[in-house]
Amino acid sequence: MIVPEVDGEDNVSLDAIAARITACRLCPRLVRHRETVAARPPRRYQGQTYWARPLPGFGDPRARVLVMGLAPAAHGGNRTGRMFTGDRSGDWLFRALHAAGFASQPTSAHRDDGLTLTDAYITAAARCAPPANKPTPAEQARCQPYLLGEMRSLTRLRVVVALGKIGWDAYLRARRATAAAVPRPLPRFGHGVEARMPDGITLLGCFHPSQQNTFTGRLTRPMLHAVFARARRLARAPR
Repeated sequence: MIVPEVDGEDNVSLDAIAARITACRLCPRLVRHRETVAARPPRRYQGQTYWARPLPGFGDPRARVLVMGLAPAAHGGNRTGRMFTGDRSGDWLFRALHAAGFASQPTSAHRDDGLTLTDAYITAAARCAPPANKPTPAEQARCQPYLLGEMRSLTRLRVVVALGKIGWDAYLRARRATAAAVPRPLPRFGHGVEARMPDGITLLGCFHPSQQNTFTGRLTRPMLHAVFARARRLARAPR
């Protein structure tokens, strides 16, 4: 069993963190779920080989913008092996990232499709697809060391875009875990809300591009594109 102690180690590369993430089996409920959905895919995905492992973050190691998601989708990232890839949430996200100049293409179909990110890195609060898209607090806590390791490696961060309240809260918890200062009172999540951290990083809230939000119109494409346009401006602004 791999124990995720990467947050307490110096000079751990993103590649080394990714290797530890993909080998992780610390959460029996999540291991069972990710492997069960892979063994019993819906008809449209029958015959495909699922990744069915935890997902590391991916993107530019020199990123100034970190995108914080919730967790892989059972038939999205859990199938394709890359965050926000192969599902409708990813369709929305990568179109917005491409429009803002962060992604080389507006689509993300599978992990070998040639997509690259520039100045952005995508991660999540939980690395395995959870039942009902709801990781438990204990499962998030087991994943947190991986996030801390990624944050330590991403030394140029200026902006964190939190996709949903879980991503927002996960970033604030991660800061507290490393004794990094946070505003008091803690800023509350909201779409378009900006919270300036004492070290100059801006936490930027965005509704998650889930079908629950996009189908109902709670999140529109212009709203999502505006968030990443703002992230681009903040990343480029003088300190």
